[in-house]
Amino acid sequence: MTNATQDRPILVLGATGKTGRRIVDRLRARELPVRLGSRSAEPAFDWEDPTTWRPALEGASATYVSYFPDLAAPGAPEAVDALAKVAEEAGVSRMVLLSGRGEEEAQRSEEALRKRAAEWTVVRASWFSQNFSEGNFVEPIRGGELALPAADVREPFVDAEDIADVAVAALTEDGHAGQVYEVTGPRLLTFADATEEIARASGRELSYVPISIDEFGAALGEEGVPDGYIGLLRYLFTEVLDGRNAKITDGVQRALGRGPRDFADYAREAATTGVWDA
Repeated sequence: MTNATQDRPILVLGATGKTGRRIVDRLRARELPVRLGSRSAEPAFDWEDPTTWRPALEGASATYVSYFPDLAAPGAPEAVDALAKVAEEAGVSRMVLLSGRGEEEAQRSEEALRKRAAEWTVVRASWFSQNFSEGNFVEPIRGGELALPAADVREPFVDAEDIADVAVAALTEDGHAGQVYEVTGPRLLTFADATEEIARASGRELSYVPISIDEFGAALGEEGVPDGYIGLLRYLFTEVLDGRNAKITDGVQRALGRGPRDFADYAREAATTGVWDA
């Protein structure tokens, strides 16, 4: 980026989320101007209120696009297309999209971005390692048992720290425009394998229990999880986690010139925070 561009803020949508807050931290560590894209920020950004988009984008040099709740949600491609149009009008040429691996709906959003942004980069991620420590799985793990409808499907869990590093490179450096970085971890694990890694790192006895998708949905409903989010999780476990993503890719290596972090490293680091303590 040129000096003139570096004087303008980088807008990070989903600035309080798993990847967004890590990106914000990295940009601030480089003393680069950052604008938070969230409903509590000033100016506020709300995906459900398009009138907030232009004020948040105005004057920005680049933006990280993380759609809430997920690119697989109904209306996501249309929202990304509309946002990219507003960004184009506001003079924001560089856009980095967080996308989902193996999700046809997400790829429709990718295509919408490609048509609008002068400099686009797609970070197409596998299942986040941090879903075990910063999502719905935390309480079951604390309770000693993780029950999921994932059977023996293997997934190359990717560390959100790697995603943030790739996104920051694309937001701040030249040479990433027009690239689709499909990012994964370095090895395939079942959810039972991941649970064993967490048990080893935390020093606790944990068990993984395979259940049906209907049992999973019912349990979430009893916990008060909204129906819309339950539907999204059902889609992810029945469609995306069907084995289609059971392969490792070189996205982190291509973007950063280094390999991705292993799940065991993630688990050891997370365990030191006490997040899984009973």
